[in-house]
Amino acid sequence: MMIGFVKLKNNKIIKILKISPINYNLKSDLEKEAILNSFRIFLKTCNFDIQILIQSSKEDLTHHIENIHKNISKKENKYLEKIADNYIDYIQQINLSRKSSSKNFYIILSEQINKKIDIFEAEEIIKNELKEKYFKVKECLARSGNFVYELSNSKEVKKLFYSLLNTRKSLNSKLFDIN
Repeated sequence: MMIGFVKLKNNKIIKILKISPINYNLKSDLEKEAILNSFRIFLKTCNFDIQILIQSSKEDLTHHIENIHKNISKKENKYLEKIADNYIDYIQQINLSRKSSSKNFYIILSEQINKKIDIFEAEEIIKNELKEKYFKVKECLARSGNFVYELSNSKEVKKLFYSLLNTRKSLNSKLFDIN
């Protein structure tokens, strides 16, 4: 894998962007209208193919629950301990019923390698084209308050591919480490 790019076997190079979205539901009606207009501009401006991937996953509450236990044990208050236990039961029930999940948003940009020219030259041209597309997407989505960054860490990219290709396994496991 090239830094920030993934070369596929079918002679395509892709760039994966992760989007940290705004909370649309917390915005006023005027802000919502501005966000929708910005998104319309984004769709009109991107005169190239994009793939949008939305990935949902259940939250791992282990760390959060451990922190609650640790903080409550310092207090030595039976009333607070009972409240904490009730709270832990509540969030575990929500998580089990899948009402609690996190969503990750990705945009995938791709370009086909032109076999008619030198492979290294073609790769450099494609990298530059994908970088331009990345900056265009980033600029357009930033107007509506979203933060866009590229997945350039190979561990992040492998983790994403693993979760896409092994959906059932990743849903059932709490955390996994990919080397």
